[in-house]
Amino acid sequence: MIKKSVFSLLTLVILASCVSPKVYKELEAKYADLKKENRKLSADYEELVTAKAAAENDYKRTKKAYDEVLAHRDKLQADYNATKANLDNLKSSYDALEKNSSAAIAANSQKNRELLAELEAKEEALSAEITRLAKLKKELEDRSNRVAELESVIAAKDAAMTALKNAISSALTDFEGKGLTVEQRDGKVYVSMENKLLFSSGSWAVGSEGRRAVNQLGSVLGENPDIAVLIEGHTDNVPYSGNGPLTSNWDLSTKRATSIVNILRENENITPENLTAAGRGEFAPIETNSTPKGRAKNRRIEIILTPKLDELSRLLNEQ
Repeated sequence: MIKKSVFSLLTLVILASCVSPKVYKELEAKYADLKKENRKLSADYEELVTAKAAAENDYKRTKKAYDEVLAHRDKLQADYNATKANLDNLKSSYDALEKNSSAAIAANSQKNRELLAELEAKEEALSAEITRLAKLKKELEDRSNRVAELESVIAAKDAAMTALKNAISSALTDFEGKGLTVEQRDGKVYVSMENKLLFSSGSWAVGSEGRRAVNQLGSVLGENPDIAVLIEGHTDNVPYSGNGPLTSNWDLSTKRATSIVNILRENENITPENLTAAGRGEFAPIETNSTPKGRAKNRRIEIILTPKLDELSRLLNEQ
């Protein structure tokens, strides 16, 4: 953590020396917002999965309690029936003894009163267990409904993201094998475009083929206004050696991400508030930088599409 903080401080010093204070502050604010939003979305997603697991565990515990109370009720019912049968037998005996002995009648009467009192106590216990059983059954139904609702919302979000992934893959079919990949993981869709499809070496100007790919992606995003779009620029670890206002890979990656955002903003159906640009420089590689092939993979634009989780947040807040 200390190394990362020192590194971040050095990077900020470099950025501050290469970019105007206004641009630097804007980029710093956008990147901070991006990190905050990314952490929030990841936390929301993890919280949702945790809430689902907790709800399922509560459901299992309530179901177990329900079964135990049901068995207890059945036992009380059996005890009640046995006691009632015993009482009936005693009443029959009472009728017989009444003819023969007043003492026996008195004893039998006392026993009868005791059995009646016992029977009333068992009836009260049975009634209390029936009430408790009804309460547990209602809790079980409520928890089951909550689990079902959470599962339904998660399934709907996953289905929507799968449909989005398929739509993007279909729209970008022409660019298969040209450094473009579309993946779905952790509830998000990742569109990765290698720089060979988008930019010339050291440049942040998008070529005609790359612009066509971004425009076709934008046509899909324009039909999905509830998707947050994060555009990240990445480079390899070869130091930037170009001329002009940029002096580092971080500057270059940020400028390239912003170029993609500017093309997407040309589509009036895309809400600008849903777009975020960020430069990651060489600090988030997906392959080794020790080979030309690995460095080519690391030089990329990564577009991360995230569904808005307002409905899931509402369900979690109702817990």
